[in-house]
Amino acid sequence: MADYKAPLRDMRFVLNEVFEVSKLWSQLPALADVVDEDTTSAILEEAGKVIAGTIAPLNRSGDEEGCSWTNGAVKTPAGFPEAYQAYAAGGWTSVGGDSRFGGMGMPKVISAQVEEMLNSANLSFGLYSMLTAGACLSINAHASETLKEMYLPNLYAGVWTGSMCLTEPHAGTDLGIIRTKAEPQADGSYKVSGTKIFITGGEHDLTENIIHLVLARLPDAPAGPKGISLFLVPKLMVNANGSLGEHNSLSCGSIEHKMGIKASATCVMNFDGATGYIIDAPNKGLAAMFTMMNYERLGVGIQGLSLGERSYQNAIEYARDRIQSRAPTGPADLDKAADPIIVHPDVRRMLLTMKALNEGGRAFSSYVAMQLDTAKFSEDAATRKRAQELVDLLTPVAKAFLTDVALETTVHGQQIFGGHGFIREWGQEQLIRDCRITQIYEGTNGIQALDLLGRKVVGSGGAFYKHFAEEIKAFTDSADASLAEFTEPLKAAIANLEQMTADLLERARSNPNEIGAASVEYLHVFGYTAYAYMWALMARTALSRQDEDVFYRTKLGTARFFFARLLPRVHSLAASAKAGSESLYMLHADQF
Repeated sequence: MADYKAPLRDMRFVLNEVFEVSKLWSQLPALADVVDEDTTSAILEEAGKVIAGTIAPLNRSGDEEGCSWTNGAVKTPAGFPEAYQAYAAGGWTSVGGDSRFGGMGMPKVISAQVEEMLNSANLSFGLYSMLTAGACLSINAHASETLKEMYLPNLYAGVWTGSMCLTEPHAGTDLGIIRTKAEPQADGSYKVSGTKIFITGGEHDLTENIIHLVLARLPDAPAGPKGISLFLVPKLMVNANGSLGEHNSLSCGSIEHKMGIKASATCVMNFDGATGYIIDAPNKGLAAMFTMMNYERLGVGIQGLSLGERSYQNAIEYARDRIQSRAPTGPADLDKAADPIIVHPDVRRMLLTMKALNEGGRAFSSYVAMQLDTAKFSEDAATRKRAQELVDLLTPVAKAFLTDVALETTVHGQQIFGGHGFIREWGQEQLIRDCRITQIYEGTNGIQALDLLGRKVVGSGGAFYKHFAEEIKAFTDSADASLAEFTEPLKAAIANLEQMTADLLERARSNPNEIGAASVEYLHVFGYTAYAYMWALMARTALSRQDEDVFYRTKLGTARFFFARLLPRVHSLAASAKAGSESLYMLHADQF
């Protein structure tokens, strides 16, 4: 496997040249004095060094060794505890954390780049800090000041980690039917009892304490989602002076033996009257969880992007070195017995597909992160509202589309390696195994598609969608004629998406099956159209600077490939979506 190199040049291009994020920060007083272009560059440069040098080398060994469970204790692979302590000591576990409690206070658009680097280097390792960051978001937004002051500083410092305990053996997507109970106590605490499964980082040896956020029901809770509360349940009790006390009444019953992310401990957690503290008000648990959900789902999308980037870096190095056959137009390297495989059209098709999807995904995930920052930090109510509605609309696209195309890019990387991609030594097969979970957790991609079309498009009467469509139209209407090769197909793509949206809004009124039947294809059409917008924005910048550096000419070539070879996929997807739901229900259940 090639050594991981953080794509810093492309990150700087997206942040500073395409989106000019410093202009956004200057309009947000909470960020204006916190971050600038120089700070951003320094953070990304240093993060890239630490991650590539300390964490990336553990990726393959961590996969081969995996986690182990013995009598309730979980041991992570060799090197993980030391690497985590070094990573935390550098402050990297708190890039986006609230500065009042020891975090760096950086905007999401910066922490998103650090997440990409970390997950490219070692997805299993990155999951521990990702879940901690999610727990911190919920605590910071909904917990009492007492709980914030007691738990956030050590979580941000990486002295403790966090976990999110939602899923139960019988309840995954449908959290309204969870059975975990919380009994109120005279001192204001609660006794939490129940079993949770698939808990990332529920038990491990990286830190001295683990803080679990657990969904549970109070005795008098109403049925369904409206009767769920959220509780903070520490592994080790925390004394009033901040020191650690006795072990709480909880345990890790086992860990899962998984297809991938083997160095990430995926635990069965048993709570046996464990002491917990309510976060927010009773029966407001799902709302508290959803505070972090947009961040987490974007984070999973970034995981897909990260693995696609790592696959590309491996594949391009191999394609330049591996010699097989001669170029179709004749020998390219007369000094060798054969030409490097990068001369072959199909290898170039796969490499360019990977490159175009990765770079489009980096721009799109950064764009969504900017909306999160605007929704959080803007002082203008209308601006915050628009940004939040864009976040709500685009989050399922970011989670599902980035991870769906990530599987394509990791498979392309494996294919370029040929037989070497199928064996362990080159590392490509691990990327595919690790990538597969990204399409499943934080809500399967089919659920994301239903969320996009059912809740965000149909549920808002098309209002959320209108924000995005109008922004793209404003861009194409104002674009210079020199950009026509990109804006004209973008106009056609948004017109196609608008027609699909209108048709589905109409059909859904009379047949509820239409939403589910078309949702996945609709999300993919939306994704390719969103990437087309990103590529048009990048092409605008690259066109104006193409004489300065080969970087910009490379960017233009990749943009042209995207519009010529990838954007046309929307036509077959649209045709499938328009076919309706009838063919899905021609067979009875016993005919399958």
